Amino acid sequence: MRQQRKRLGDLLVEAGLLTEEQLQTTLAEKTEGQKLGDALLQRGYITEQQLIEVLEFQLGIPHVSLYRYPLDIKLLSLIPKETAKRQLMIPLKKEENRLFVAMADPMDYYSIEDLRLSTGFQIETAIATKDDIIRAIKKYYDVDDSFDELTLPSPQEELPGDPAFAEEDSPIVRLVNQLLSNAVTEKASDIHIDPQETKVIVRFRVDGMLQIERQLPKHLQSMLIARIKIMASLDITEHRVPQDGRIKTNVDFRPIDLRVSTLPTIYGEKVVMRILDLSSSLNDLNQLGFNSVNLKRFKSMIESPNGIVLITGPTGSGKSSTLYAALNKLNQEEVNIITVEDPVEYQLEGVNQIQVNPNVGLTFAAGLRSILRQDPNIIMVGEIRDKETAEVAIRASLTGHLVLSTLHTNDSLTSITRLVDMGVEPFLVASSVSGIVAQRLVRKVCRDCAEEQEVSQREKEIFAQRGLRIEKVTRGRGCSSCNMTGYKGRLAIHEVLTMTEEIRKVILNNEPFSKMKEIARKQKTIFLIDDGLLKVKQGITTTEEVLRAALME
Repeated sequence: MRQQRKRLGDLLVEAGLLTEEQLQTTLAEKTEGQKLGDALLQRGYITEQQLIEVLEFQLGIPHVSLYRYPLDIKLLSLIPKETAKRQLMIPLKKEENRLFVAMADPMDYYSIEDLRLSTGFQIETAIATKDDIIRAIKKYYDVDDSFDELTLPSPQEELPGDPAFAEEDSPIVRLVNQLLSNAVTEKASDIHIDPQETKVIVRFRVDGMLQIERQLPKHLQSMLIARIKIMASLDITEHRVPQDGRIKTNVDFRPIDLRVSTLPTIYGEKVVMRILDLSSSLNDLNQLGFNSVNLKRFKSMIESPNGIVLITGPTGSGKSSTLYAALNKLNQEEVNIITVEDPVEYQLEGVNQIQVNPNVGLTFAAGLRSILRQDPNIIMVGEIRDKETAEVAIRASLTGHLVLSTLHTNDSLTSITRLVDMGVEPFLVASSVSGIVAQRLVRKVCRDCAEEQEVSQREKEIFAQRGLRIEKVTRGRGCSSCNMTGYKGRLAIHEVLTMTEEIRKVILNNEPFSKMKEIARKQKTIFLIDDGLLKVKQGITTTEEVLRAALME
C-alpha cells in the first residue's frame, strides 16, 4: 500500500518550526498561485535552510550546499546563463547519461523536461537554497563573461559619446550591470565606487557593514563613472561639483530604483548608489521589530488626530521605512495624505508626494505652506532641518493636522532640546509634539547557524546595570547563507517617548535635561539600550551589535 505523503505545512508544524496559527494565517493570506514555502519565507516565519531540510524529507530529494561544492565548469555550457538565472538551476556533475542539477524548486517539472530535451541527458535533481544558487551562478558564469578587453590598459580613453557606453553587450555596460546584479543578490543597501591613487575599489554595504566587492584598474575609472552618469541622466562633462541623480532599472527581472550621488575627490569622482528595492520595501508596522509595549505606544501616537510625531536617528537607521510603514497604515480613502520629501524614496499609491526642488524655491518650508491650502489630514515632512520648517510644521499640528517628520538626533529626549536650540519657542514644542521615536538598526543573528553560548562576565555586568538577568546568549557560527559572518538581515531597536503633562512642564519651565530623563524613566520608557538588550535575551541579536548602535549611560 502506497504511503500517504504529508503536506509541507503539517511537516513544518510537526518539526516545531511553525505554529498551527501561523500556518493558517499564511494559507488564508497568500496570493493565488503563490507556493506555501515562498509565502512563509516572505513573512519571515522560517528560513530557507529550514524549508529545504523539510522539503528534503518530504520529497526524498537530496539537499546540496554549493558553498564549497566542486562544480564541473565544463558543464556550464549545457545550461545558458539566462536560463540558469530565470529557472534558478545550476549543473553539478555528469555520470554516464545522467546530469545532476541543483534547483531551488525541484518540483518544476516543465524546466526539468525542457532541460532533458535540450541536453539529451536524464536529469537528476538536488535541492539548494535560492541564495546559494544565485551566488554560484555569479561566481562561475560571470567568470566566463570575459572582461579581458577591459582590464588591458587601453591606448586611448573612450569618450562618453562612444557607442561603447550605449551598446548592451559592450564590456563597460556589462560590468556596471554585473555590479548592480551582484549588489541586489547580496541584498546590499549601497554601492560605493572609491577612486584611489592606483586603482578603483568597489564596496557594498551589506547589513550596515561595508565590504570590498572587487578592485578595478585605474584606467577604467572614467569609463565606469561616465556610464553610471549616463544612466542617471547627469552631466558627464562636469567633474568639479557634486551631482545627484536617479536610475530606474530592472535587475534580474525585479524593478530597482537607485539614488546616485557623485562627489569630486582628489583621485577623481566618488560615486555612491543607494539601492531602493521596490519589491522588498517593508510596509507593515508589525514587521519592523517594535516590542509590544512600544508598538502600542507608537500606534496610539499616529492614530491621534493632530500633533507632531518625530522619528529620529542618524542616516541609515531605517527612519524612512518606519515613516512609510506608518503612512501605509494611515492610508485610507477618507483621509488626504500629502508628503514633502527630499528625495521621494518609495512611491505610495493614494498618497500625494512632493519632491523638494531648491532650484525653483520649493523648499520644505515653502512646500509645507502650500500643502496647508490643500486641505490635508496627515502631512509628512521628510526632514526638519531649520527653524522655518520646524515652525510651519508646528503651526500645522496646532491647527488640527497630524504631522510626521524626522530629525537627526541621538535619542528621543535630545530631539526636544534640538528643536529649542533651533529657535522654536519651548511653549510651541511642548504643546505640539505628541511623541518621539528614536531608532537604530542592528544585525540579526543568522537563524541557520545560530547556537546558544555561555554569557561572559562583562555581558552579565552590562545586563545587571540595566536591571536585567541573562543566562544564555545566541551567536551565529558562520555558514554559507550568511557569508560566514554569523549575521543575516537587520531589525530596528526603538525608544518610544510619549509626551505627558510632566514632560511638558519641564520643557515650559526650561528645567535641566536630567529632570526630563528622570520623568521618562518613571514612565517606564524603554530606552534604546534596554530594547536592544531585551532582543539579545530573545536570541535575535548580540550584545556587541547593541553596544555598537546604542550608548550605555
